[in-house]
Amino acid sequence: MTLAIKKLTYPFLLVFISTLLFAQTFPEKSDHLVTDYTHTLSTEQAGHLEKKLVAFDDSTSTQIAVVIIRSLEGYEIADYGVRLAQKWGIGHKKKNNGILLLVSLGDRKVTIETGYGVEGALPDAIARRIIENEIKPNFKQGNYYQGLEQGTDAIIAYTKGEYKNDSIQKGGSAHGGRGLFLVILVIIIIVIIARINRGGGNGGSQVIGGRGEASPLWWIFLGSILGGRGGSSGGWGGSSNDGGGFGGFGGGGFGGGGASGDW
Repeated sequence: MTLAIKKLTYPFLLVFISTLLFAQTFPEKSDHLVTDYTHTLSTEQAGHLEKKLVAFDDSTSTQIAVVIIRSLEGYEIADYGVRLAQKWGIGHKKKNNGILLLVSLGDRKVTIETGYGVEGALPDAIARRIIENEIKPNFKQGNYYQGLEQGTDAIIAYTKGEYKNDSIQKGGSAHGGRGLFLVILVIIIIVIIARINRGGGNGGSQVIGGRGEASPLWWIFLGSILGGRGGSSGGWGGSSNDGGGFGGFGGGGFGGGGASGDW
């Protein structure tokens, strides 16, 4: 009876131990799109890549994550990449539009893993071509930053336009319509003021100052319409173009699409 119990227990124990070992070597979710655990990239290089990938995420909603590790510790890089991408949730949950570019320096291996939603824009053959043409030649020369720079540029070129960031598109349309309306309205007001100014007399003095300038009442009226444009707290004086850091991964799913290689 005891022997039978041991035979049943050992397989479960091995699975449990292997799961623990994998979890211990698996990095926790990063709060950046560029994560270098090897300090291969300089601060400036990592910052440049991060800024480019964050801007791409903001404009298209497609998340490209670059991760550099020292060793796979015996794991196959494609399997490791899929598990890492799935655990971190690269991409957005509803679109599954995440891409992982994983580099293992000690193993001299690289992989590009694609989420379900971008497999059409970045098929396996294209992912392999990017590795062969942009990444590997640079890596062989020790130019890791250049390889990542050219590799991510190629990924962006193939995936650009696959998805649009819904919130940015809606915001842009609203601001564009408002801007056109305000331009027309300001032109009309200027024409009215000019006509009153040319008319002179008591009627004009009620609106135009003694030196032919618009009175404070008119500027207050214009300011209320424009929403404080140019002011520190006006409607058009916001910080939407100031950028901002990476907002976090959105829970995208991966199914094993992509390609791998070594150098």
